[in-house]
Amino acid sequence: MSTVSLWRWDPFAEFESLVRQTRAPYRAEARERGFVPAAEVTREGHDAVVSVELPGLDVEKDVAVEVDAGRLIVRGERRDERTGGRGRRELRYGSFRREFALPDHVTPDAVSADYDAGVLHVRVAGAFAETEPHRVAIATGGRPAVEKGEPAA
Repeated sequence: MSTVSLWRWDPFAEFESLVRQTRAPYRAEARERGFVPAAEVTREGHDAVVSVELPGLDVEKDVAVEVDAGRLIVRGERRDERTGGRGRRELRYGSFRREFALPDHVTPDAVSADYDAGVLHVRVAGAFAETEPHRVAIATGGRPAVEKGEPAA
């Protein structure tokens, strides 16, 4: 048995064409922007650890970690070194830049980085060192302030 279409107009083909036209500007914009690697900031004791997923990159050649004006900057580029051929692309190529604010007391010497299994780990030593609560003494009615640990008179 064969299937005969009673439609000369294919509504599905027209719908797919509209979807492709709608996506085209976004694809062009994404190519210009490059990509944004996933990042996670965790606390390990008094240190902050920024983990950035960068699989397949040559970090010595294509990635830079900098401290500038109180910001931690991870920037680089994923290069598309393939030539010719067609296929489906799900990887993003191009430049990227991620920035993270640093506490005022952090110096560039407190920042170190290592790369393992496709993940860049940037350790900011002492980032949380000054975040411990500090109790402030309260003076009341002309009496001296109550110091930490002393009962109120």
